[in-house]
Amino acid sequence: MVNEDREANSKQAGYEFYHRVLGSPRYIVAPMVDQSELAWRMLCRRYGAQLCYSPMFHANLFANDLKYRKDALQTCTEDRPLIIQFCGNDPQQILEAALAAQDYCDAVDINLGCPQAIAKRGHYGSFLQDEWDLLTQIVRTLHEKLSVPVTCKIRRFDDREKTIKYAKMLEAAGCQLLTVHGRTREQKGPLTGVADWSYIKDVRQHVKIPMFANGNILGLDDVHRCLQETGVDGVMTAEGNLHNPALFKGIAPPVWQMATEYLEFVHLYPCPTSYIRGHLFKLFHHIMNVKQNSELREQLATANQLEQFQSVVSKIRDKYEPYQTGKATYEPEEMEINMSAGGSEELPALPPWLCQPYIRASPESHRQKIAEKERDASDPNRAKRQYFDNAGNEISRKRMKKLRRRQRRPNKTDAQIQLRHERHLEYCTQCANPLGSKCEFRLCRICCRDKCYAEDSDCPGHGILIKSRRAKAKQFEEHSRQQNNNVDVAATEDKMPI
Repeated sequence: MVNEDREANSKQAGYEFYHRVLGSPRYIVAPMVDQSELAWRMLCRRYGAQLCYSPMFHANLFANDLKYRKDALQTCTEDRPLIIQFCGNDPQQILEAALAAQDYCDAVDINLGCPQAIAKRGHYGSFLQDEWDLLTQIVRTLHEKLSVPVTCKIRRFDDREKTIKYAKMLEAAGCQLLTVHGRTREQKGPLTGVADWSYIKDVRQHVKIPMFANGNILGLDDVHRCLQETGVDGVMTAEGNLHNPALFKGIAPPVWQMATEYLEFVHLYPCPTSYIRGHLFKLFHHIMNVKQNSELREQLATANQLEQFQSVVSKIRDKYEPYQTGKATYEPEEMEINMSAGGSEELPALPPWLCQPYIRASPESHRQKIAEKERDASDPNRAKRQYFDNAGNEISRKRMKKLRRRQRRPNKTDAQIQLRHERHLEYCTQCANPLGSKCEFRLCRICCRDKCYAEDSDCPGHGILIKSRRAKAKQFEEHSRQQNNNVDVAATEDKMPI
């Protein structure tokens, strides 16, 4: 949905932008890779989200891959206000992507907070936080060239003063809204720990642009407490939202209700099945950790069609709805793991069929587990792990992995699998490489290309069209020559005396 009010909004910045364009949002859904797609955003807006971010998009792919850009720009009239987030490290590349996106959103955000290994390899996200000259150039370029504001999402440093200077640097470069995550770059995965809101409060006291806080948001009480303690303008949540999209309403609905509504939006706004599976595993996290639900877990893991996902949701509803309505008495089921291990605070114990936060194990607990595993691995008397098939026969670990892969593809017959193993390759007539199955010369791609170049031929099977392209080039050259001749003739006639 292209923004038709772009001219009216283009000059607004800071709090004018926050109030007039964004509508003074306090409840914000974070940018989440493969998770904050249109269908999920629409579900969150239904349950109180006042501003949503797109997933993080790679500026290079967005600028150069039309299909990637088309999929990324999936939106609708009701999907506003919306901020689109990019990652990258090249000012011009990010600008090119942002220019292509600015008509579909209310602002463009730069991801300076991603702590994952892929961000380190790609040199973006929080791994740019020490390159202040580059960040100044990126923010300033977007601020000067875009018709929408530029915003930033960052993580704190261990050093409090450095965090404040970092935020002020981005503000001076042209950032119009800043989101601060209360964790450092190193706080991730099993070492996530607790976000420190005091850093966010300090930054709030030193910048003049609107600010959002991020981290430790498990429920609506946390939202209000964060607003009060930090003084920020809004609170952003990611993981808490994935486990309970109705978090901003302060309710804990049945998981099948949220899943059903989400799948209805997916029907309207299709997305990859990996996104759907990821969302449902988050919603059903507590249910899927019940040992008796292992079959449901396997069905969800192998589902690849909307009807299959709906079937899993229906089975969960059929099993747990009688307990929710009081028609049956629920007896606690055995869990695969200790759900509350390492929790940072005591939360009300909710039945597993209600949306509720996921409490991560503490970093100390993780370190203890690692130490125990290292001790076990170094024990020369430890028992070797054994694997068994469905008939109870002992098998190798490699064989067990093959059986598990086959279980993920229940629709494939034994004959299809056997045919795949028996399939043999035909080889190129000029080298030892496999030939192209559609190559009319019975060559591999490299040999086919050499042949087409040498003999002025085409190979539609490999998509090598040397002869056709040379013919087109000759036609173009001839056409250009004729045009030049016509121009010369016309010029000569103009110079002739009348």
